[in-house]
Amino acid sequence: MIRIGLLSDTHAWWDERYLQHFEQCDEIWHVGDFGSMEIADKLSAFRPLRGVYGNIDGQDIRRVFPQVNRFTVEGAEVLMKHIGGYPGKYDPSIAGSLYARPPKLFISGHSHILKVKYDKTLGMLHINPGAAGKYGFHTTRTLVRFTIDNGVFKDLEVIELAE
Repeated sequence: MIRIGLLSDTHAWWDERYLQHFEQCDEIWHVGDFGSMEIADKLSAFRPLRGVYGNIDGQDIRRVFPQVNRFTVEGAEVLMKHIGGYPGKYDPSIAGSLYARPPKLFISGHSHILKVKYDKTLGMLHINPGAAGKYGFHTTRTLVRFTIDNGVFKDLEVIELAE
């Protein structure tokens, strides 16, 4: 069993509550638009960090994180990409990979809209954790926590960060 702290679109905004909310997590996953290497450094100093770069991220972040990250953890194949769309409307840049070999979990960011939806066609869960930073049109900053236990996703929690 592994407990995951998930966030996206920090856009260089640091909030100490990221660490408070991820205290019980084994790993932190960031789905792009870190905005600065400082964000990645602080997160990775706290817990093991997996991530992908986003469209605003510079070369320093792109040297460390891939555009697409596919891995298996606790019996579940995971695919992360910053710009990915959502069930029924996947971004063309990732749709082919999703349809050719669907993971059990597809995670994307970019839209700043929190969304958790099961894709019945592909038999996979999709999560977009919304935006944890202050830059953008969103009105509520969000984080997500969940557990993967032998390939099963459970205990998903949405955390709203009030100002």
